[in-house]
Amino acid sequence: MPKIPILTVAQQRAAYKHLLSCDQKLALLIKKHGPPKLGHEPDAWTALSASIISQQISTHAARAIRNRVAALGENGTFPSPQIILNLPDETLRGAGLSGNKLLSLRDLARHFSEGKIAPEKLAKMDDEEVIDALIPIRGIGRWTAEMFLIFSLRRPDVLAVDDWGLRMAAKKLYGLDEPPKAKEFRALAEPWKPFRSVASWYLWRSLDNEPK
Repeated sequence: MPKIPILTVAQQRAAYKHLLSCDQKLALLIKKHGPPKLGHEPDAWTALSASIISQQISTHAARAIRNRVAALGENGTFPSPQIILNLPDETLRGAGLSGNKLLSLRDLARHFSEGKIAPEKLAKMDDEEVIDALIPIRGIGRWTAEMFLIFSLRRPDVLAVDDWGLRMAAKKLYGLDEPPKAKEFRALAEPWKPFRSVASWYLWRSLDNEPK
């Protein structure tokens, strides 16, 4: 079985050099933001729970709800899947979870508790296998799975072509009339391989100071 690549510190340095040399317009962002510093949540259960909690709300609101859910765990740790399954609905709603997110979080917890999702197995799967394993879970689609690949499994070459922020950043950076469609975006990102995750990080950073 081929070794699954991950974004180690050395790989991030390699990505920095590669992306600087392969795309002049992307290089402008790279010079502005410096070497990449991708976030990393190594715990699969916590990462996927946070993704569900954060869907369709502001970063500030997501952080507040995540902190309240985290406070339901033991000894200051994020609650385990079994704790989430045992807590009453009223407690989870009191932490700020909507009805849909409550159901999604419980479904995720069941997948972990029943061994349908095993972190050690995910780490050995290729990117598409991970996506296929995650999307049957309520509340997890391809985009959420791709974010998990980048920020939990540290996969170096993920391009989330449906991410609106990435498409808008690409439109601005490359002077396009419209945000690129999936096929166009993949073609535009071809020179970034095998570090499209890192290139995406730079595109997201370009939006940090955009007017709200």
